[in-house]
Amino acid sequence: MKSTLSDLQPWLAGARANGDASFDGISTDSRTAPAGSLFVALRGEKFDAHKFMDGLAARGVAAVVVERVPKGMEIPALIVPDTRIALGAIARHWRRQFSLPVIGVTGSNGKTTVKEMLAAILGTALGADHFLATRGNFNNDIGVPLTVLRLHAGCRAAVIELGMNHPGEIAQLSMIAQPTLGLVNNAQREHQEFMVSVEAVAKENGAVISALPANGIAVFPADDPYAPLWRGLATAIGQRKVMTFGFSDDADVSCSWKADGFGSELQVRAGERTFTVKVDAAGQHNVRNALAAIACALGIGIGIDAIVRGLAAFAPVNGRLQRKHAASGAQVIDDTYNANPDSVRAAIEVLAQAPSPRVLVLGDMGEVGNDGRQYHEEVGAYARGRGIQHLFTLGQLAQHSGSAFGAHARHFNDIEALPAGARCDCYTRFHRARERLALHANGTRGPPPDRSTCTGNTLTCCFG
Repeated sequence: MKSTLSDLQPWLAGARANGDASFDGISTDSRTAPAGSLFVALRGEKFDAHKFMDGLAARGVAAVVVERVPKGMEIPALIVPDTRIALGAIARHWRRQFSLPVIGVTGSNGKTTVKEMLAAILGTALGADHFLATRGNFNNDIGVPLTVLRLHAGCRAAVIELGMNHPGEIAQLSMIAQPTLGLVNNAQREHQEFMVSVEAVAKENGAVISALPANGIAVFPADDPYAPLWRGLATAIGQRKVMTFGFSDDADVSCSWKADGFGSELQVRAGERTFTVKVDAAGQHNVRNALAAIACALGIGIGIDAIVRGLAAFAPVNGRLQRKHAASGAQVIDDTYNANPDSVRAAIEVLAQAPSPRVLVLGDMGEVGNDGRQYHEEVGAYARGRGIQHLFTLGQLAQHSGSAFGAHARHFNDIEALPAGARCDCYTRFHRARERLALHANGTRGPPPDRSTCTGNTLTCCFG
């Protein structure tokens, strides 16, 4: 983004200017803000970037957006009531400079996977320099503006992930991203501590549809219980188009499928067109994710050949059913990024198809509200019913999963005890039999896990 402080000031309510300067690019990290950039000093509950601005002038930073001017700072500045709101406002106005298809991705589960599938498709169809995609899971009120601010004249399409854990957030992010196509991937039991019910989740994620222009495209699963709700939001204004996906016959994009190693092969039906897709992602839920990506891609006019080649190039996302191999011969299925009851059940389905013996490692599922014990008991009983032989748990709530699982569950009070216990229970019983061990490591989001591997005779799992 290239602009000047004087150009930005009218966009920001209550902004006062202290000098003017041109800049090229926006940064929110004082450690890496490059020369010539605009630095936005964000403030949160546990951090305040205003305290770390001393070296900006020496680094050549052109200007800053602040809530207060630090003593002795002489860099041109815009002083605003709230820098976080200002960042969103700058991004919202920058987005208006571009006319291009923008896919807004929401949903309880699979957002990042679908976004990465779409990124692979867009990269194949348009070339690496001609599309924009959210990096990682930068899907909140900081990540979405920073993504939008990366738009440039060469972009021909964008896919932007929109996340939430409180009511009202999807509407806010949609105002910034201004999607022309809105995807609701599903509505499940996420963030129940704050969202209270699945219906509330469905309405919240449906806000991306309400934000569409009159000629926008709404994409959602045909066989979801909340499909009528989303259809109603889509048809409330203008001539919005609806595209559905799923396994039901009335879906606009549907398929039959079969497992293909640790991936899937889909026979896709889209209207009168049929084609075969192979994707390196296991489980029925990932087939659904692929159908969602296909529907979105078709919706913005991407050709079938690019869709097929793009999905073939897709690589599993870190921490989301990512298969790893250890020197010992064990197979590790790393799903440690995040967890809710429905995502864990989907992951158990994948583990249930792995060679025996099968061991499930579970950490606490966070943000589950008052039903935390019930949800953990549910996934423990489900794992037992799907033929998982052993369960290791770590965390106060995860103990209830072990209780529901039964005699072959073992609980650990701290993560340092888990590797030794895993070695005792798994290596001694299974490795000597030269069988492959499938270990599913599942936890709720925190710092991204940097260990979920199996080396030598020791299994080590870390939970996010």
